[in-house]
Amino acid sequence: MKLTYFYCLAFPLLGILGCAKQHNVSQKETKVEVIGDFFPNEVRPVASKPCFAGAYYRKLVSSVDNWVGISGTVVLPQITFDESRKNPKNTKQYLDNPSVYLGGLMDGQETDIGLSWEVIKDKDGKVSESRVAFRPFLRRTGHKSGQQAVFVNGPATADYYWYPGEEVFMQLETIGDGLVKFVIKGAGKRFETTFECAGYSLKNKGEFKRVNAIDQMGNEGKPVQATKTVVSKGKWLHTDLLRVQDGQVVKAPFHEGRYTPMSCPQPQFFAIEAAAKEKHKGAETININGAGY
Repeated sequence: MKLTYFYCLAFPLLGILGCAKQHNVSQKETKVEVIGDFFPNEVRPVASKPCFAGAYYRKLVSSVDNWVGISGTVVLPQITFDESRKNPKNTKQYLDNPSVYLGGLMDGQETDIGLSWEVIKDKDGKVSESRVAFRPFLRRTGHKSGQQAVFVNGPATADYYWYPGEEVFMQLETIGDGLVKFVIKGAGKRFETTFECAGYSLKNKGEFKRVNAIDQMGNEGKPVQATKTVVSKGKWLHTDLLRVQDGQVVKAPFHEGRYTPMSCPQPQFFAIEAAAKEKHKGAETININGAGY
Protein backbone atom coordinates (compact mmCIF):
# COMPACT_ATOMS: atom_id res chain seq x y z
CA MET A 1 0.00 0.00 0.00
CA LYS A 2 1.31 3.45 -0.93
CA LEU A 3 0.43 6.41 1.30
CA THR A 4 0.37 9.98 0.06
CA TYR A 5 0.06 13.18 2.05
CA PHE A 6 0.75 16.88 1.61
CA TYR A 7 2.99 19.10 3.66
CA CYS A 8 3.33 22.88 3.53
CA LEU A 9 6.34 24.66 4.97
CA ALA A 10 7.29 28.30 5.17
CA PHE A 11 10.56 29.63 3.85
CA PRO A 12 10.65 32.55 6.29
CA LEU A 13 13.55 34.50 4.85
CA LEU A 14 11.91 34.85 1.44
CA GLY A 15 8.33 35.03 2.63
CA ILE A 16 7.36 32.05 0.47
CA LEU A 17 5.02 29.26 1.45
CA GLY A 18 5.60 26.08 -0.52
CA CYS A 19 3.53 22.92 -0.72
CA ALA A 20 4.61 19.58 -2.13
CA LYS A 21 3.24 16.08 -2.18
CA GLN A 22 5.18 13.51 -0.21
CA HIS A 23 5.03 9.77 -0.93
CA ASN A 24 6.01 6.84 1.21
CA VAL A 25 7.39 4.66 -1.55
CA SER A 26 8.13 1.04 -0.96
CA GLN A 27 11.25 0.20 -2.94
CA LYS A 28 14.53 -1.60 -2.64
CA GLU A 29 17.77 0.31 -2.27
CA THR A 30 19.21 1.15 -5.67
CA LYS A 31 21.83 -1.39 -6.64
CA VAL A 32 24.89 0.49 -7.78
CA GLU A 33 28.34 -0.23 -9.06
CA VAL A 34 31.31 2.00 -9.73
CA ILE A 35 32.23 2.39 -13.39
CA GLY A 36 35.64 3.47 -14.70
CA ASP A 37 36.63 6.46 -16.80
CA PHE A 38 33.86 6.65 -19.44
CA PHE A 39 30.91 4.73 -20.81
CA PRO A 40 30.70 3.85 -24.51
CA ASN A 41 29.21 6.84 -26.39
CA GLU A 42 29.12 8.95 -23.22
CA VAL A 43 28.45 12.63 -23.94
CA ARG A 44 31.31 14.81 -22.72
CA PRO A 45 30.65 18.11 -20.90
CA VAL A 46 30.98 21.47 -22.60
CA ALA A 47 34.13 23.50 -22.00
CA SER A 48 32.37 26.39 -20.26
CA LYS A 49 28.99 27.72 -19.17
CA PRO A 50 27.84 31.28 -18.43
CA CYS A 51 27.48 32.36 -14.80
CA PHE A 52 24.10 33.33 -13.40
CA ALA A 53 24.32 36.58 -11.47
CA GLY A 54 23.44 37.06 -7.81
CA ALA A 55 25.69 34.76 -5.77
CA TYR A 56 29.23 33.55 -5.23
CA TYR A 57 29.27 29.86 -6.11
CA ARG A 58 31.42 26.92 -7.09
CA LYS A 59 29.50 24.57 -9.36
CA LEU A 60 30.39 21.35 -11.16
CA VAL A 61 27.84 20.45 -13.84
CA SER A 62 27.65 17.33 -16.00
CA SER A 63 26.90 16.85 -19.67
CA VAL A 64 23.33 16.26 -20.84
CA ASP A 65 23.16 12.48 -21.07
CA ASN A 66 21.56 9.42 -19.49
CA TRP A 67 22.21 10.80 -16.00
CA VAL A 68 19.39 10.37 -13.48
CA GLY A 69 20.96 11.62 -10.27
CA ILE A 70 23.99 12.62 -8.25
CA SER A 71 25.42 11.83 -4.81
CA GLY A 72 28.38 12.76 -2.65
CA THR A 73 29.84 13.06 0.82
CA VAL A 74 30.81 16.51 2.08
CA VAL A 75 32.26 18.06 5.22
CA LEU A 76 30.12 21.14 5.82
CA PRO A 77 32.01 24.44 5.64
CA GLN A 78 33.03 26.88 8.34
CA ILE A 79 31.43 30.34 8.18
CA THR A 80 32.70 33.82 9.06
CA PHE A 81 30.14 36.53 8.32
CA ASP A 82 30.72 40.12 7.25
CA GLU A 83 29.41 42.10 10.25
CA SER A 84 28.67 45.10 8.04
CA ARG A 85 26.17 43.11 5.94
CA LYS A 86 23.23 42.59 8.28
CA ASN A 87 19.63 42.54 7.16
CA PRO A 88 18.19 45.99 7.97
CA LYS A 89 14.80 44.35 8.56
CA ASN A 90 16.28 41.83 10.99
CA THR A 91 19.70 42.71 12.34
CA LYS A 92 20.09 39.24 13.86
CA GLN A 93 20.50 37.87 10.34
CA TYR A 94 23.02 38.50 7.58
CA LEU A 95 22.46 39.27 3.91
CA ASP A 96 24.84 36.44 2.97
CA ASN A 97 23.55 32.90 3.23
CA PRO A 98 25.79 29.81 2.73
CA SER A 99 24.40 26.71 1.03
CA VAL A 100 25.64 23.30 -0.13
CA TYR A 101 23.41 21.40 -2.52
CA LEU A 102 22.83 19.09 -5.45
CA GLY A 103 20.51 19.60 -8.38
CA GLY A 104 19.58 18.81 -11.93
CA LEU A 105 17.95 19.99 -15.14
CA MET A 106 15.66 17.67 -17.06
CA ASP A 107 13.02 18.45 -19.68
CA GLY A 108 13.41 22.15 -18.94
CA GLN A 109 12.82 21.80 -15.18
CA GLU A 110 15.58 22.74 -12.75
CA THR A 111 16.01 21.50 -9.18
CA ASP A 112 18.19 22.66 -6.28
CA ILE A 113 18.05 20.26 -3.34
CA GLY A 114 20.37 20.24 -0.33
CA LEU A 115 21.28 22.31 2.73
CA SER A 116 20.95 26.03 3.43
CA TRP A 117 21.95 28.09 6.50
CA GLU A 118 18.66 28.74 8.26
CA VAL A 119 16.67 29.60 11.34
CA ILE A 120 15.64 26.75 13.63
CA LYS A 121 13.07 25.97 16.30
CA ASP A 122 14.26 25.14 19.80
CA LYS A 123 12.78 22.36 21.92
CA ASP A 124 10.04 24.73 23.09
CA GLY A 125 9.05 25.58 19.53
CA LYS A 126 10.54 29.07 19.51
CA VAL A 127 12.05 30.17 16.19
CA SER A 128 15.60 31.49 16.47
CA GLU A 129 16.17 35.13 15.60
CA SER A 130 19.35 34.30 13.72
CA ARG A 131 20.24 31.53 11.31
CA VAL A 132 22.23 28.94 13.20
CA ALA A 133 22.20 25.61 11.31
CA PHE A 134 22.11 23.98 7.91
CA ARG A 135 18.61 22.67 7.09
CA PRO A 136 17.29 20.70 4.09
CA PHE A 137 15.57 22.59 1.29
CA LEU A 138 13.98 21.50 -1.98
CA ARG A 139 13.35 23.80 -4.93
CA ARG A 140 11.98 23.16 -8.39
CA THR A 141 11.13 25.49 -11.22
CA GLY A 142 7.84 25.24 -13.09
CA HIS A 143 7.29 22.75 -15.91
CA LYS A 144 5.51 22.89 -19.26
CA SER A 145 3.00 20.35 -17.90
CA GLY A 146 1.61 23.12 -15.71
CA GLN A 147 3.40 22.04 -12.54
CA GLN A 148 4.20 25.15 -10.52
CA ALA A 149 7.51 26.25 -9.07
CA VAL A 150 7.92 25.52 -5.37
CA PHE A 151 10.42 26.02 -2.55
CA VAL A 152 10.12 24.05 0.70
CA ASN A 153 12.19 23.46 3.81
CA GLY A 154 12.57 20.23 5.71
CA PRO A 155 10.80 20.03 9.08
CA ALA A 156 12.15 22.38 11.74
CA THR A 157 13.25 19.73 14.23
CA ALA A 158 16.65 18.90 15.73
CA ASP A 159 16.71 15.65 13.74
CA TYR A 160 17.26 17.71 10.58
CA TYR A 161 19.81 20.33 11.68
CA TRP A 162 23.42 20.01 10.56
CA TYR A 163 26.40 22.13 11.57
CA PRO A 164 29.78 23.26 10.18
CA GLY A 165 32.39 20.51 10.32
CA GLU A 166 29.86 17.65 10.22
CA GLU A 167 30.23 15.04 7.49
CA VAL A 168 27.09 14.24 5.52
CA PHE A 169 26.12 12.10 2.52
CA MET A 170 23.58 13.54 0.06
CA GLN A 171 21.88 11.86 -2.87
CA LEU A 172 19.36 13.11 -5.43
CA GLU A 173 17.91 10.30 -7.55
CA THR A 174 15.17 10.08 -10.18
CA ILE A 175 13.12 7.05 -9.14
CA GLY A 176 10.22 7.17 -11.59
CA ASP A 177 8.23 9.38 -13.91
CA GLY A 178 7.82 12.74 -12.23
CA LEU A 179 9.43 11.70 -8.96
CA VAL A 180 12.84 12.24 -7.36
CA LYS A 181 14.16 10.97 -4.06
CA PHE A 182 16.46 12.97 -1.78
CA VAL A 183 18.48 11.52 1.08
CA ILE A 184 20.82 13.30 3.45
CA LYS A 185 22.44 11.49 6.34
CA GLY A 186 25.34 12.00 8.71
CA ALA A 187 26.28 12.90 12.29
CA GLY A 188 23.59 10.49 13.54
CA LYS A 189 20.77 12.20 11.60
CA ARG A 190 18.87 11.30 8.43
CA PHE A 191 16.37 13.14 6.23
CA GLU A 192 14.67 11.34 3.35
CA THR A 193 11.81 12.44 1.14
CA THR A 194 10.39 12.14 -2.36
CA PHE A 195 9.61 15.24 -4.38
CA GLU A 196 7.36 15.64 -7.41
CA CYS A 197 9.21 16.98 -10.46
CA ALA A 198 7.22 16.50 -13.67
CA GLY A 199 10.23 16.79 -15.99
CA TYR A 200 12.22 14.01 -14.37
CA SER A 201 12.09 10.47 -15.70
CA LEU A 202 14.42 7.50 -16.05
CA LYS A 203 13.74 7.79 -19.80
CA ASN A 204 14.82 11.42 -20.15
CA LYS A 205 18.31 12.81 -20.61
CA GLY A 206 19.44 15.36 -18.05
CA GLU A 207 22.33 17.16 -16.43
CA PHE A 208 23.23 17.18 -12.73
CA LYS A 209 25.34 19.42 -10.53
CA ARG A 210 26.80 20.05 -7.10
CA VAL A 211 27.14 23.55 -5.68
CA ASN A 212 28.82 25.37 -2.76
CA ALA A 213 27.57 28.94 -2.52
CA ILE A 214 27.27 32.21 -0.70
CA ASP A 215 23.75 33.25 -1.69
CA GLN A 216 22.78 36.88 -1.17
CA MET A 217 19.35 37.82 0.07
CA GLY A 218 17.21 39.69 -2.48
CA ASN A 219 20.02 39.73 -5.03
CA GLU A 220 19.07 37.01 -7.50
CA GLY A 221 19.88 37.99 -11.08
CA LYS A 222 21.87 41.06 -9.99
CA PRO A 223 25.63 41.59 -9.75
CA VAL A 224 27.10 40.20 -6.53
CA GLN A 225 27.32 42.57 -3.60
CA ALA A 226 30.78 43.15 -2.12
CA THR A 227 31.22 41.18 1.09
CA LYS A 228 33.91 39.99 3.48
CA THR A 229 31.96 36.82 4.31
CA VAL A 230 34.14 33.71 4.12
CA VAL A 231 32.83 30.15 3.72
CA SER A 232 35.81 27.82 4.02
CA LYS A 233 36.86 24.17 4.25
CA GLY A 234 33.81 22.78 2.49
CA LYS A 235 35.37 19.44 1.55
CA TRP A 236 33.79 16.98 -0.87
CA LEU A 237 35.26 13.55 -0.17
CA HIS A 238 33.73 12.07 -3.35
CA THR A 239 30.96 12.79 -5.84
CA ASP A 240 29.20 10.29 -8.14
CA LEU A 241 26.73 10.55 -11.00
CA LEU A 242 23.83 8.09 -11.33
CA ARG A 243 23.17 6.80 -14.82
CA VAL A 244 20.82 4.47 -16.65
CA GLN A 245 23.09 1.97 -18.39
CA ASP A 246 21.88 -1.27 -20.00
CA GLY A 247 18.57 -0.94 -18.15
CA GLN A 248 20.13 -0.50 -14.70
CA VAL A 249 20.98 2.48 -12.53
CA VAL A 250 24.72 2.55 -11.87
CA LYS A 251 27.10 5.01 -10.20
CA ALA A 252 30.11 6.59 -11.85
CA PRO A 253 32.70 8.94 -10.33
CA PHE A 254 32.13 12.62 -11.14
CA HIS A 255 35.74 13.07 -12.23
CA GLU A 256 37.30 16.03 -14.04
CA GLY A 257 36.44 14.55 -17.46
CA ARG A 258 32.73 14.53 -16.60
CA TYR A 259 32.05 18.09 -15.49
CA THR A 260 32.18 21.72 -16.49
CA PRO A 261 33.78 23.64 -13.58
CA MET A 262 32.31 27.03 -12.70
CA SER A 263 33.66 29.55 -10.18
CA CYS A 264 31.22 32.47 -10.31
CA PRO A 265 31.27 35.38 -10.69
CA GLN A 266 35.08 35.21 -11.00
CA PRO A 267 37.77 32.67 -10.01
CA GLN A 268 39.56 35.15 -7.73
CA PHE A 269 36.89 34.64 -5.06
CA PHE A 270 37.76 30.95 -4.72
CA ALA A 271 40.62 28.84 -3.42
CA ILE A 272 40.08 25.29 -4.68
CA GLU A 273 42.28 22.52 -3.32
CA ALA A 274 42.34 19.14 -5.06
CA ALA A 275 45.12 16.74 -5.99
CA ALA A 276 44.81 14.74 -9.20
CA LYS A 277 43.77 11.63 -7.26
CA GLU A 278 41.01 13.62 -5.54
CA LYS A 279 39.74 15.14 -8.79
CA HIS A 280 39.35 11.66 -10.24
CA LYS A 281 36.73 10.81 -7.62
CA GLY A 282 34.96 14.18 -7.60
CA ALA A 283 36.68 15.37 -4.42
CA GLU A 284 37.88 18.90 -3.66
CA THR A 285 38.07 21.44 -0.86
CA ILE A 286 36.27 24.72 -1.57
CA ASN A 287 37.02 28.07 0.06
CA ILE A 288 34.93 31.11 -0.89
CA ASN A 289 35.90 34.66 0.11
CA GLY A 290 33.83 37.62 -1.05
CA ALA A 291 36.89 39.84 -0.62
CA GLY A 292 38.94 37.59 -2.89
CA TYR A 293 42.16 35.63 -2.53
